[in-house]
Amino acid sequence: MDHPFNFGPETGDRIVYVRPVPVAELPAELRQQIGPVETIYSVNRPDGERLALVKDRQLAFVLARQHDLAPVNVH
Repeated sequence: MDHPFNFGPETGDRIVYVRPVPVAELPAELRQQIGPVETIYSVNRPDGERLALVKDRQLAFVLARQHDLAPVNVH
């Protein structure tokens, strides 16, 4: 089934994007806090503003939903 779904205007401003972030791209002080992990996940607003960094994808989705946001995966 290939039918578009209308999320409605009430959801549009609540969408956040979850994407993988290579730890190597982060500032040194963050890399030291993270430890031996290669990838973490960020929760971002549509304009790109980073709201949170978390250890795994599942936690990113849970965190977003706990704050009444609608998470979407970004590859």
